[in-house]
Parts: sequence; structure tokens; C-alpha cells
Amino acid sequence: MEFKLEEAQILLGRTPNTLKALLYDLPPAWLEHNEGENTWSPIQVVAHLIEAEQTNWLPRAKAILEGRAFPVFDRFAHLQQEAKEIGQLLEEFALLRQKNLQDMEAMHLSPIDLQRTGQHPEFGTVKLEQLLATWVAHDLGHLVQITRTLAKNYREAVGPWRAYLSALR
Repeated sequence: MEFKLEEAQILLGRTPNTLKALLYDLPPAWLEHNEGENTWSPIQVVAHLIEAEQTNWLPRAKAILEGRAFPVFDRFAHLQQEAKEIGQLLEEFALLRQKNLQDMEAMHLSPIDLQRTGQHPEFGTVKLEQLLATWVAHDLGHLVQITRTLAKNYREAVGPWRAYLSALR
């Protein structure tokens, strides 16, 4: 599928409300459960999304447009931060996402801008539209991760139906 900025903005704008609907007011056991060693709980995923809003997507988009090197993004920085309540994290994420979408809108990105390139420290030359498409796919991937992790809380409780539930495999 071809990248379309307007569609990307719609999807990115929906993530905060989707997360709020899934996670707000859940008991801590649901929010802190993970899928095993070296995996993240839903609350850790939200903290990661906040870190990405602050130091990844828009800062890197600006770097491409300004011809600067990509700022460093530590995918695990959120694991070193002080724990916060889910309501606080969801609100912080929603505000950051809203601001980032407003800032992106104010850039008035043209088709030519979307083809501009920057140097990713691992991948080499990347286009702005690839970065923005990855932002969307990143959100969707973490929504899958969160829902799969939540479903696994009932892995044993569903009994034989587990055979039909792909989220529990």
C-alpha cells in the first residue's frame, strides 16, 4: 500500500484513545503482566511510546528536513524511568501525541518533503515517508503487543478454546 500522509495522521491520532480504552483503570496485575523474560508489560509499552514521542519520530523528521544527523533514540530508556500510574502515562502520551501531530501539520509536508532523506545510524539512507510510515506501524505493532499480553492473562482460564485463539499462542 502506498503511504498517504493524511491516513497516517488519522491512525496516529487514534492511538491515544485506543490505549485509554484498553488500559485505563485496569487492575495493576493486568498492566504489569508481560509475556516472559525480555518482554514488556502494557504499562512499559505506554512508557516506551512516550519516550518515542519525545526523542524519536518528530525529532528525526525535523532532522531530515533540516539536513541534520538523527538524534539518538534509546528504545529501552523507558525502563530506567520512575514508575508512573497508567492514568498519568496515558494523559502524558495523549498530550505529546496531540502536540506532535499539530507540529507535523504545521510543517506543511509536501510530496517532495516526504522523499527527502536522512541517515539512520543502523539502516543508512531513509526517506521521511518511510520514517512516518514506520511511526504508524510502530503504534499498531505495540497495540498488537498490548492486546496479546492482555489476552495471555486468561491463557489457562479459557480452557480448550485456547486452540482457537491466536493471541494465546
